[in-house]
Amino acid sequence: MLDDRRKIGAALTGLGVLFMGLGVVLLFDKGLLAMGNIMFLSGVVLILGFQHAGTFLFQKRRLRGTACFLGGIILVLAKYPILGILVEAFGFVNLFGNFFPIIIETLKRMPIIGNVFNSPFVVMITDAVVRRVRPQASRPV
Repeated sequence: MLDDRRKIGAALTGLGVLFMGLGVVLLFDKGLLAMGNIMFLSGVVLILGFQHAGTFLFQKRRLRGTACFLGGIILVLAKYPILGILVEAFGFVNLFGNFFPIIIETLKRMPIIGNVFNSPFVVMITDAVVRRVRPQASRPV
């Protein structure tokens, strides 16, 4: 089970994603994007814990993604929402791209969303994403 800190972190992360999505849909509303960024980042820190979040974000191989993600947040807060979201998206993919196959498999097992993710067209797209993230190891013949 999750402890209270992780439950609050999951709620903040979900609300952050919701606010960022609304901010993009509502023509890059600066306030919603800023609130979404702050909630998402604080939710991730609460889920992972302060020490693990610092270790995760500042690993040498993830520094480019961290710099872009945090730089995008700063651009959004500095009232450059479109550029900030683009830079932040690049950083997000670099930071969390390895988790996409896990997320896709989890979504495929969910009751209602699973039907959508198991349709042939979506399976073709998600398999391409999984192959791109986890390239097949070359086998000796």
